[in-house]
Amino acid sequence: MLKCRTVWKKLAPLARASSTVCRQNVRRTGLNNSRIPACVPVAHMSTGPAGGGRENQLYILLVGAACVGGAIYTYRTVKGDSQRYQDRIDEISSRPYKRATEEPATLIQSEPPVIPEPEPEAAPSPEPQAAPSPEEPSPPAPDAEVVAPIETTEPPPGGPAPASLKVPSHTPYLLIGGGTASFAAARSIRARDPGAKVLIVTDEPDPPYMRPPLSKELWFSNDPTVTETLRFKQWNGKERSIYFQPPSFYINAEELDGAENGGVAVLTGKKVVHMDVRGNKIKLDDDTEISYDKCLIATGGVPRNLQVIERAGEEVMKKTTLFRKIEDFKSLDKVSRNIKSITIIGGGFLGSELACALGRRSTEYDLEVVQMFPEKGNMGKVLPEYLSNWTTEKVKSEGVKVISEALVKSVVCKDDKLEIKLKDGRLVKTDHIVAAVGLEPNVDLAKSAGLEVDSDFGGFRVNAELQARSNIWVAGDAACFYDIRLGRRRVEHHDHAVVSGRLAGENMTGANKPYWHQSMFWSDLGPDVGYEAIGIVDSSLPTVGVFAKATAKDTPKAATEKSGTGIRSESETEDTAISPMASLTPAPTVEQHKDEYGKGVIFYLRDKVVVGIILWNVFNRMPIARKIIKDGEEHADLNEVAKLFNIHDD
Repeated sequence: MLKCRTVWKKLAPLARASSTVCRQNVRRTGLNNSRIPACVPVAHMSTGPAGGGRENQLYILLVGAACVGGAIYTYRTVKGDSQRYQDRIDEISSRPYKRATEEPATLIQSEPPVIPEPEPEAAPSPEPQAAPSPEEPSPPAPDAEVVAPIETTEPPPGGPAPASLKVPSHTPYLLIGGGTASFAAARSIRARDPGAKVLIVTDEPDPPYMRPPLSKELWFSNDPTVTETLRFKQWNGKERSIYFQPPSFYINAEELDGAENGGVAVLTGKKVVHMDVRGNKIKLDDDTEISYDKCLIATGGVPRNLQVIERAGEEVMKKTTLFRKIEDFKSLDKVSRNIKSITIIGGGFLGSELACALGRRSTEYDLEVVQMFPEKGNMGKVLPEYLSNWTTEKVKSEGVKVISEALVKSVVCKDDKLEIKLKDGRLVKTDHIVAAVGLEPNVDLAKSAGLEVDSDFGGFRVNAELQARSNIWVAGDAACFYDIRLGRRRVEHHDHAVVSGRLAGENMTGANKPYWHQSMFWSDLGPDVGYEAIGIVDSSLPTVGVFAKATAKDTPKAATEKSGTGIRSESETEDTAISPMASLTPAPTVEQHKDEYGKGVIFYLRDKVVVGIILWNVFNRMPIARKIIKDGEEHADLNEVAKLFNIHDD
């Protein structure tokens, strides 16, 4: 490099002198030939000397030497930089893995090569090929965060999730709650408005899922990883997921604003703590505000607890499960495999289903399962006494110890055991309690939103179109609606969540349809005994039951094989049933007090009018029951009405 500079210092004066001589010769030649001087230099310089040729040759030689010298300088500079760059990379590669993942990016930016051509050779660095240590998992690829934003609800490996998640500041359709009603509304909105942008906000860590399998089919799975996969086999053997849709169905919340064709996005783990009805906006628990055009409240409910358990202290609460969510299923599944005794308090739908499910495990895991309730028999508030007694025996046959007419007086933790003392003096010792004593509608937003809560039934009070305000609707467990046939009601079942959510979604897009659907509900005591119900089914009402001998097709398992779905209400429609031809087989006399109730129909009466119907091991006949209640007529002989269900056909 120093030699090049020395040569250039010596040659520079000669180059400048040669240039001066060349310019003088050009001017002289141009004047002698009477041409424009500006056009002549090009010709003389390119074709040869017209005068002063020696000087021109010297000029060309000097310029060529300067170019060669500059090229040599550039080559050596680039080569030296590349060597230093490679030496630096090798030094970094020899360090521990943690430093290797932190420094190269800064180094490449601070010392880039002079010319881009060598970059492809030097760019590949050893760091991506280094195996990540178990203690420090490598972060996920950038596209992995976009592909399934909902499926991964826990922070990514290596640290918490980024706090800079961009939440849409405005959404045309806002759905509060991530349950069945909310998902049904989203699907309905998109059906009527294909370009709609829908944002679901839920405080759960999961996208919308169905709750019934949590107390039914999931417990009968033979898959040891069922708590992780949340996939189960229906009674008909077909497998399905608990989630309504896979993560690919939803779009990232950050992309909702710019989605040309709209879509449904879900914000998980976010709780709405304040609602400004006048300003059409909500506030999340992290102080984020989201405005909306139309809003659905589908907050569902929270499981009730016994006051004696709440007052018993933290030690008792740690050994108590309030069953409602996916996490509750996972927790109870784990607990039931590691303890010796579990007690279920509650004789309703949930308590009875869990008792049967856990009873199946009693032999395999040497687990004592106890079910206690204040009624005389299982599901005593719903079923007539004779059928309640039969159901109690069915639960016992599943390996469950049943304690009826049990009123809990106190619960204490003693020697790492729970002691449940009943008001009649009986004492039950157990390792864990499951409280299945009902649901409390979640109306936390009522105060800030100024919405009315029904004093009799609980829940947000809504009109016939499920509206609480002009741009606010309520659906599912949290809605107290007016039933055009049965008066004001609040229903806590899957089918009601589906239908009310669907109607609310339609009305949010301008349908203005009243809610007239009589929702049904169902319960299965395993794959062999199940029932479907509609209307008001209250054991305090007069009932008339018509029964017949059951066949192999009269089971929940057979019903799902025929319908192809494990959630039987998914096949329900709002079509008015056309009464089929009644069976010509004469109906037998009503026999309510025999020991066997294979299949049948139970009618619930109020003022001699049928207000509720239970189909016992009779399936796919709900439209007929719905029409009977809708007609609201008095019936002189309910045996004749029972013929409509064809229960006497083999």
